[in-house]
Parts: sequence; structure tokens; C-alpha cells
Amino acid sequence: MASISTTPGATRDLYHGLLDSFLEAITNVFPKVTMSLLKLSRPLVLAGILAVSSVGPAAAQDRIAFVVDMTFYGDNTEFFNPWREGETLLGTEVRLFLDIDFDAHVTLRGGLFGDHRFGDDQNFENVRPVLALHVKNDVTRFIIGSIESGTRQVGLGPDRLGPHGLLPPLQRESLAFSRPDEAGLQLTFDTERFEQDAWINWQQLNTDQNREVFDTGVRGQLGIALGLPVWLSYQFHLVHQGGQLFDSGPVGDSWAGGPGLIVELPAGVFDRQTAEVHGLVSRDVPDRVMAKDADTGFGLFTRYAAEKGGWRAHVIAWRARDFVKSEGDENYGSLREDRRLTSLRHYFEAGLTRTFYPAEEVGLEFSARVHRVDIHHDYSFRIVAKVDFDIPLKVPQRP
Repeated sequence: MASISTTPGATRDLYHGLLDSFLEAITNVFPKVTMSLLKLSRPLVLAGILAVSSVGPAAAQDRIAFVVDMTFYGDNTEFFNPWREGETLLGTEVRLFLDIDFDAHVTLRGGLFGDHRFGDDQNFENVRPVLALHVKNDVTRFIIGSIESGTRQVGLGPDRLGPHGLLPPLQRESLAFSRPDEAGLQLTFDTERFEQDAWINWQQLNTDQNREVFDTGVRGQLGIALGLPVWLSYQFHLVHQGGQLFDSGPVGDSWAGGPGLIVELPAGVFDRQTAEVHGLVSRDVPDRVMAKDADTGFGLFTRYAAEKGGWRAHVIAWRARDFVKSEGDENYGSLREDRRLTSLRHYFEAGLTRTFYPAEEVGLEFSARVHRVDIHHDYSFRIVAKVDFDIPLKVPQRP
């Protein structure tokens, strides 16, 4: 394969031509919103272009894409119970990045992430780099850097919209909006009868002011033949606080997980019906020095869902004893906001979701739920819009 000339003038012209194409693509799509981000992104863009400087123009043209990934969200929870306080989350998440395919198995990703809360005086509450290396084949994908999390698609329903699709007692789904950007390591498997997502997300470094914080988890299911489509499910999630460099607080762990069974029922008048049950164990150790005072709990999670023509209805029933889990939905937990423990817990939820796809690159999800939190009755509703597309970038040809 012929290589691009490496003379300083030709190389400089090539890089600047690629960068101009990248900036033009962005400004054509988001002329006002993204210009402040673009001022920060020039070094990242140049680094990505340098990575493909040794391939031919035609090959590079097919391998570089500018990707737009946006999520608009409005989440309102009217909770008035002793375990979880209601809140309103309204904003937009945006990822603008280059995907550079070296071949069918290796992709380099570089760009920017921004999170804007409506009503905030700052344009973006968070602005972070998107940097990742993806190594994949037909079955597995390994990622180091910015991992796949947050709101990745609509239509799942509000009870399954967490950062990694974990059960709500393990990780509350609103983290997809309040902590949408994650970085660390991720390994996924995806076959017809087996799928798994395992990850570690580094949240905070160990400094003289703070302990390091990370969470790690796994979610998987294995299909078995029992007359009906049946999946053996397993989920586990751990939040760890520690670090060896600085003794800046207690070392603690909070974990929960367990096995489950998911059955696809005969569809009947619906497009799809599922019923599932999961048994979970939790252990919360805020301070390992006081491990003997740690809480160990148990919970039983059941869910039924039916789908038809863009509609989804679901019902959840939960019963638990002494269940405490950091990052879990507090409505399922035994620890009240005043830090008192309610040993035996019951929780019920019913929800209705409607999903639209007004354009190929756009999805809209509207949902409403009613919650019975022990003797308290609450409600919530949510609107999520997803915009996801890519633009192939043209590479200047050699004269």
C-alpha cells in the first residue's frame, strides 16, 4: 500500500486538511453549542489524525468517522418517603468523537464529553475527554479508557435504563443521568445464547483529601433449552473506597449480587412477554475497622413485562431484609435517610413506557411509574431522547 509523503509540508497540510474537515462537520451540525468544546478538542483531534498518518488516503477515508451521541433527559421523581428523596434531573449529555478503525479489530476513539443541566449558569457542568482503545472480534470486545455506559438506547423502559442495565437494588437507574461518563476497563461477550458485560469504573483518585473510589460489576445471562426460552442470569456490583498512598478516610466496601432466572413466555396477544426472579445478597462495610458491625442482607426481586407496538408495561415486586447497598436505589434498601435501619422492606412498582422513532437516528421514550414504598405511595415520570449518528470524514488526496 502506498504511504503518504512524510515531508514536513505535505504532512502538515494533510493534518490541517483533516482537522478542517472535522471542524466543518461539527459546525454544520451544531454551529453554536459545540464551538466552546472545539477550542479544547484540537489537540485530541490532531492526535487521532497522527495515529493514521501511515495509511493511504483511500484507506483512511473509509476508516475515520465523526460520531455524534446525544441524550436529552427529563427525570422527575415525586418521592415523599423515609428512604429516598425526590429530585428533578433535566439536561443534555453529548459525546463528540472520532472513531479511527485501524482494521476490523482495533478502533481508536478520541473526542469530548459534556453534560449540561438546564438552568445551570455554566454552559457545561462537566467537560471531559473521550479517549479509548477498542479491541474486538465477532464475540468479544475489550475497552481501555472511556467505557460504554450511560443511556445507550431507548425502549428498554425506566427500570432497565441504568449505566449497565443492573437491577435497581444494585445500581439506581438515574445514575445514567447524574454520572453518565465512566472510564476504566470493560470486557463484553455477545453470542446468540450468552452475553456478559464486566467493567471497572474509576471514580476518584486517592489524594490527601479523599480515598480512591471505584465500582466494578458484571451482568450476564446464559440461554438454556427448557421448552420455553429461558436465561440463567447473574449480576454483581461492588463499590470500593480505599487506597494505599494516602490515609484520608475509612476503607470500605459495599457489594450485592446473585443469580436469577428469566423466562420468555408465549407472546399471546403481545409482541413479547417476560417473567423473571432474582435472589440477591448484600453486604455493606462502610469501615473495615468496624467490619463486625457490617450489614448483611437478602432480597427477592421479581418482574413481569409485556411489550406490544412500541408500548411496554412492567410490574416489580420486591421483599428484603437488612438490604443495604451503596449506589443502589434507596427505595429498595433498608437504610433510611436518617441513617436508621428498617429491617423488613417491601416495594412495588408499576410502569408504562411508550417509545417512538421519528427518524432513523432519533429515538424518544416516555414513561410513567407508580411506586408503593412500604406504606407510602409515590409516582415518577421520565422523558428520554436519543440522537446517534456518524459522519464519514473526507481525507485530502495527495496532489
